Amino acid sequence: MSSTKVLQLLGVQVGQARKALIGGRAVLTAIRKTAVQGAVTVKPLGLEGDEQADLSVHGGLEKAIYAYPSEHYAFWRAQRAQAGLDGIDDQLAFGAMGENLTLSGLLESDVWVGDVLEFAHCTLRVDQPREPCFKFNAAMGYKTAVKDMAQSGFCGFYLSVDTPGQLQAGEPFVLHPGPRRIGIPERFNAKMFKHLR
Repeated sequence: MSSTKVLQLLGVQVGQARKALIGGRAVLTAIRKTAVQGAVTVKPLGLEGDEQADLSVHGGLEKAIYAYPSEHYAFWRAQRAQAGLDGIDDQLAFGAMGENLTLSGLLESDVWVGDVLEFAHCTLRVDQPREPCFKFNAAMGYKTAVKDMAQSGFCGFYLSVDTPGQLQAGEPFVLHPGPRRIGIPERFNAKMFKHLR
């Protein structure tokens, strides 16, 4: 990346699939991730200790790790406050979006499919934007969260693992441009068109 912007991994989170009551029924979900202390092993299918509840839409080689910009947390706190949920922002610790990696200095508008994030002990490749499902509304505590993500474009992005290794919160990373054919915002907008109608 040609700019002097500092890129940093602020948080590393994993989660186990568990049942939660959503819309009056018990649904298996692993959207809530919690912080990992120290280094975590990065494998081809994701972080050690992390699970996905619905492998038809999460996980796999192309969605091994989910990254989210820390800069968007202020937006979500404001949206929750507007929905009458202020006072419980402690539930929006890093990992609340369902992300494995909370990044600083790298927004969706900065990345393209195929870009590479180089960390000290592993490399990850940008693959695709996250598409929110009905579980996101439940996780955020209000019924229009999916629409808010669709309209804001604050979706984060999935990463595939080019070089397995280890990651640790606090470490810097470097962005290496890929082929630059399609950006994350363009791909997300194409997928989310149906939610904005």
